[in-house]
Amino acid sequence: MLVLGIESSCDETAAAVIEFGIKHDDGDGCRVRSNIIASQIETHRKYGGVVPELASREHLEKIGGVVQEALRSAGVRVAQIDGISVTQGPGLVGSLLVGINYAKAMAFAARKPFVGVNHIEGHVYSVTFEFPPPQYPALALIVSGGHTNLFLITEPEKYKLVGRTRDDAAGEAFDKVSKLIGLGYPGGPVVDKLAQQGDKRAIIFPLAEIKDPDHRLDFSFSGLKTAVLRHVRDHNITPATDPDNASQEIRDLCASFQNAVVRALVRSLRKAVELHRPKTIILAGGVACNIELRSSVRHLAEEAGIPACIPSPIYTTDNAAMIAAAGYPKLLRGECAPWDMSADVSIRLQNVDLEPANSKRKVRYRI
Repeated sequence: MLVLGIESSCDETAAAVIEFGIKHDDGDGCRVRSNIIASQIETHRKYGGVVPELASREHLEKIGGVVQEALRSAGVRVAQIDGISVTQGPGLVGSLLVGINYAKAMAFAARKPFVGVNHIEGHVYSVTFEFPPPQYPALALIVSGGHTNLFLITEPEKYKLVGRTRDDAAGEAFDKVSKLIGLGYPGGPVVDKLAQQGDKRAIIFPLAEIKDPDHRLDFSFSGLKTAVLRHVRDHNITPATDPDNASQEIRDLCASFQNAVVRALVRSLRKAVELHRPKTIILAGGVACNIELRSSVRHLAEEAGIPACIPSPIYTTDNAAMIAAAGYPKLLRGECAPWDMSADVSIRLQNVDLEPANSKRKVRYRI
């Protein structure tokens, strides 16, 4: 089966063609025929973050060319595609609608089935291309600019949300701190780079803990962000004008901040491992590119004696290959979305009802 994936949830216009059902000695596999990504980083860098209207306009300009390049690179025609998988949500509504409407038009013209998938589920499926199928139950830590979630996956396509951020996503915290100290947008890569040259024990930042025992695996990063702001003000730290010439003080700050984020993420993951006894750990999402986080999760998995599936950076950041992978089981079952399917920015990936995300929780901090 050949599946065309289309991703436009935020600031990457992406399309991919994946061939599924390839026979191997250890079972069926897949092959990435193409994986094209057009980034908008330079468009949004000057604003210090993604501007939704500019993002949707650029998606409109690029999506036709990106899809055609994915087909050309894969060496296939539209008529040879067996189905189309497109991101339905969550994300920016204007950006999502560009991808959805393009997928609909293409499916209608070519008489092909199409399905909408959850962007976060796409991140879970990003392990498809480099690892054998996960053993269940599995724990998936999805960390990006918009999401920080911890899922217990009891079996394929069965998810239970066991931990989530109560405020900022981890990637959002990276971006805000980066902007605060003059390193610009996106913050994750530059903070990670400077952190390698700093002392992560130079500053001990507090970690937030949710006091409610029913939500002890949740995360909170707004207090950490505030602690960084106070440290910068109290110590009169001058923001960097050029990351390549950043002061040692800035490098130590990056290392200490990054270490606090990683400690918070791994602490909850460790608790989840002890509580749920998974057979596989999955780390995905844009922040999964972070060197310290990847190393810490691998170390945790080795201690627990279970495999860790951490995709290469090309599959951890937003891409359409993972969207095709998430849509493949639906297409294989013969599913097809209705023509009135629209973007759903609040779509959930869970099989239990939780309290609203803005519910008040007591948070305390520890060093």
